[in-house]
Amino acid sequence: MNQKNEKFFTLVLHAHLPFVIGHGQWPHGMDWLNEAAAETYIPLLNTMNKLANEGTEFALTIDISPVLGEQMNDDRFKEGFIEYLDQRIAFSENNIKDFAESGTEHEKNLAEMWRAFYKHIKSDFIEVYNKDLITAFRKLEDEGYIEIITCGATHGYFPLLYNDESINAQLKTAVKTHERLFGKKPKGIWLPECAYRPRYEWKSFLDENDKPRLRRGVEELLNDNGIEYFIIDTHLLKGGKAIGNYLSRFGALQELWDQFSDSYNEEKTERNPFNLYWAGNPSNKKAAAVFTRNDRTSLQVWSGEYGYPGNGVYLDFHKKHSDGGIKYWAVTGSDVDMAYKQSYIPENTEGVLEEQSAHFAHLAGEELANAGSGVLTAPFDCELFGHWWFEGPRWIKKVFEKISKYEDYKPTTLKNYFKAYPPEQVITLPEGSWGEGGFHYVWLNERTEWTWGPIHKNEKIMIDAAERFKNSTDKKTITVLTQMGRELLLQQASDWQFLITTWSASDYAEDRLKAHDENFKALNGMLLKLEEGTNLTPEEEEKLNKILEVNSLFTDLDFRNWLRMADLQP
Repeated sequence: MNQKNEKFFTLVLHAHLPFVIGHGQWPHGMDWLNEAAAETYIPLLNTMNKLANEGTEFALTIDISPVLGEQMNDDRFKEGFIEYLDQRIAFSENNIKDFAESGTEHEKNLAEMWRAFYKHIKSDFIEVYNKDLITAFRKLEDEGYIEIITCGATHGYFPLLYNDESINAQLKTAVKTHERLFGKKPKGIWLPECAYRPRYEWKSFLDENDKPRLRRGVEELLNDNGIEYFIIDTHLLKGGKAIGNYLSRFGALQELWDQFSDSYNEEKTERNPFNLYWAGNPSNKKAAAVFTRNDRTSLQVWSGEYGYPGNGVYLDFHKKHSDGGIKYWAVTGSDVDMAYKQSYIPENTEGVLEEQSAHFAHLAGEELANAGSGVLTAPFDCELFGHWWFEGPRWIKKVFEKISKYEDYKPTTLKNYFKAYPPEQVITLPEGSWGEGGFHYVWLNERTEWTWGPIHKNEKIMIDAAERFKNSTDKKTITVLTQMGRELLLQQASDWQFLITTWSASDYAEDRLKAHDENFKALNGMLLKLEEGTNLTPEEEEKLNKILEVNSLFTDLDFRNWLRMADLQP
């Protein structure tokens, strides 16, 4: 469709955290969710509502992953979050007292700032949003300001799952959960880690005796589940050459790349990242549209060298007070040792935010002017804004205020742009992700290879069980099978491999992987007993109830999501 030189900007935020309710508090566990809610989700809601109330034109797309949405909607989070905020208020009051006694007036003022911050967040959570963040986001979508898209149910890393049925179950669960939470089926998706795999002959990277079999492209499974568009990193559109030297680091990764490259014929036609394309395969008619990340604007935010959040005046994320972990220091400089960080001065941030937001709005306009027409897609992790970059929500507000004054381009959502300018050309895409190196190295390496064997084994068990019991009406059998599905989904979360690879919480991630695997095995043992007509022991009943109580997300999960799919013919 001729766009008549029309130009658009779309901000896409990916809000996701693994399931942590009932699985620890601090330093790893529930406090991850509490911090993100206090520092990102509520400030972001406040930002969007201020823009709406002030009449500033804005539009953005946010992916709230199903597992995060379930946690936001969980009473255990709602009550625990208030306790967390009360604790943060108490910590700030302790700091106020200590700073007053030591005569450090500036730090005392900062502690008072933090007390006010947490009190406002608590007031907003209870009085403005009625402890219901899901409804708050849904209201903004219903009013036409934002679009909410989905993700894999638990952020499973699609290209490394053994069976198409597993990807299908991640998607079916995601769509059902999204519809229950937000009142409508999602049209778009943020693929977990923006990881994509096309259709080709695939075999296990763990088992050399595994027989190659034709696997569906991710877009085919999206199409089957009513998903119309997704986001890719720039190198995938350009042919997938951003793998660097990561393949040589790990043999299993090289094997996967060799499998893919044998079947991939790179197209030589020029591809425009400001256009939409259908990602598909000549052998079938199932496709989904792709939006492509804009490199230049993304680097202005993400780059560790010159990204906006690294400005010295901003609040430093890493250095925290020993009593309560509250942050009182500025970034100061990228190479400045923690011992030499300077005190944070909030008043110094306003001018920098003005300058950076104006620069970003101008840069986006410049990119679009050079493109002539189309859409500039700017996807970011949502938690960057507020949690990692304290001033981030204010930056977002200022960006939209600046963009609203431009006449040559306008903000939009993925849905609205897709509806107005659907793709005309079908292309094939290579395999890859937005992770470091552009391929799978972050999730498949010498430290994480062991995690995939149990996942692949449990995938096969789950599919076989779904087939055997697809017509079952026995409540206990269905309960056990359904919980097996939950445990497998939780085990598949890509967060665990990421945390292991980055060393950020490797012990916690390893424990979670083992715990969900053990739960799955215990449940499968119960299923086999029920299949034989044997009652569960009191100890087994107690274990089942405990697992059900802790991992109680996806209340409408259907174990039949894992029913075997038809084999593809070459």
